[in-house]
Amino acid sequence: MTDDIEQVAQRYARYTALGAAVIAGCWHIGYDLTVTVTGWSSFRWPLLAAAAWAVHTAVGVVAGLSLARTSRGPARIRELALAALAVDVAVIVACRPQDLLGISDWGWGSVGWLGVMLAWNRPRWRAELGAFLAANAAIMLAAMAVAGALDRVSVAKYLVVIVGGVTMQLGYTAGCALLRTRAEDAVVLARRLAAGDAWRESARSIHADRIRRYAAIRDVAESLLQRLADGADPGDPRVREDCTAGAMRLRRLITEREDVPDELVSALRARIDAAERRQVLVTAPPFGENLPALPEGVREDLLRAPILALDGARSRARVTVSAMSAMVSVAVVADNDDLRVSPSPVREPSGVVVTYQRQGGEVWVNSIWQRP
Repeated sequence: MTDDIEQVAQRYARYTALGAAVIAGCWHIGYDLTVTVTGWSSFRWPLLAAAAWAVHTAVGVVAGLSLARTSRGPARIRELALAALAVDVAVIVACRPQDLLGISDWGWGSVGWLGVMLAWNRPRWRAELGAFLAANAAIMLAAMAVAGALDRVSVAKYLVVIVGGVTMQLGYTAGCALLRTRAEDAVVLARRLAAGDAWRESARSIHADRIRRYAAIRDVAESLLQRLADGADPGDPRVREDCTAGAMRLRRLITEREDVPDELVSALRARIDAAERRQVLVTAPPFGENLPALPEGVREDLLRAPILALDGARSRARVTVSAMSAMVSVAVVADNDDLRVSPSPVREPSGVVVTYQRQGGEVWVNSIWQRP
């Protein structure tokens, strides 16, 4: 579910960005190019207008490629923004003074869409787009002042075009930003819900596992009590060992505290349970708290040698796990005669160091991982 919602959010970001590029492209080709070609003779310097159209196209292509790749405007937009504003100035200069607010003066109404593309989805898009649109409006107002076109009709035309253009450009940008924000909020909420579901599932798994192990201990206790009731000698070493093993399993189960199972701890407990079913007396102090996140491959290398020692134990074993923020150690002492040991420490590819020591009838295996 989380992946699906994340894909929806990514589509919102991508297609709203491409929508801005499509609007700018259609405007530039459908209106700007048409006006430039059909009104060629009305320009004072038509080649300058054509060059401005070409520069506008180049800036739009650069911004469009950035939107297609990253759903965001280019990383460095200052030079591109200045080039876009230069297009505005060039078209104004190319027009005759009487056409300053006419159809031929297409630049000041069009470059705003370039500003939308350049500032799209950037961290400071509001300030950047606002500054760009304000500069565009100021350039046109300054041109009107130079041309002496500050009469009421000219100012009214100016306000209509500026307000209309800015409303469309800011409105589209702000609306799409709101859509992206809502989609991102949905992703965050989905992740929280998924994390909550995973935690509850883990808690149910732990509870079911504890119930299963309590039932196993109860069966063992019932068997021992039945044997004692049938006349078994409490002083018999085997009976005492069975009682000790059952008590240790119960104590270990009671002292478990984690709410979410750790893969390393779960694997160790599974092997401890298997050893106890083989009548191996396993001593294991409480472990599983404060285990750091392990890189890929470390858990397997930490467990491999200690589990081999535990699986080969004949009658007794001791398992310990030590952990700090940057270190994890797994050690097993067992009466295992079959395990092949190395006289020198073995370094695994993951960085785990395995140390072996054999003394008497017991073997000690210690795997240590330290964060680099």
